Amino acid sequence: MSKAVIFFAPGLEECEGLLVVDILRRAGAEVTIAAVGGSQTVLSSHRVQIVADAMAADIQPADYDACILPGGLKGVQNLAADAEVRRVATACAADGKIVAAICAGPTVLAGFGLLEGKQATVYPGMDNQMAGASCTGSEVTVDGNITTGRALGAAIPFALELARQLEGQEASDRVRQAIVYPY
Repeated sequence: MSKAVIFFAPGLEECEGLLVVDILRRAGAEVTIAAVGGSQTVLSSHRVQIVADAMAADIQPADYDACILPGGLKGVQNLAADAEVRRVATACAADGKIVAAICAGPTVLAGFGLLEGKQATVYPGMDNQMAGASCTGSEVTVDGNITTGRALGAAIPFALELARQLEGQEASDRVRQAIVYPY
């Protein structure tokens, strides 16, 4: 069983975060929701309260196979400003672990210098915030250990790709079939 950490910051796009958590858990991965911002209860962009499993400061990169950042404009601003998110994401990237982000989230990875020379995708119109990356405009882009998704509409294929990377093609296909996702 692989282990992933996903950072939830105030203002996150809850669907992008929770779809990833749900699909990865269905695939068999152990997923830790880590709260950013000082409270274990995170208020999403649409005012949904989510109780995280842990605080960002308690996350040790060595314990995880993947680090994931959801979008949501205010949430992304909070992720980008958080030293713990930077610490974990850069350590995971340095160790060759999976580092993933969706929607506006890839701009955080770019700001951390993790997309230099990489292909990536991001929410339409945010390409100018992707320093060092070559933007594909694709729904999901994988370049080495970096996986990016374009927007909420890409959350299911993004999560299924992460499930494939973490738990294998069979697990990803099993989840795809169970949720009746046709693509």
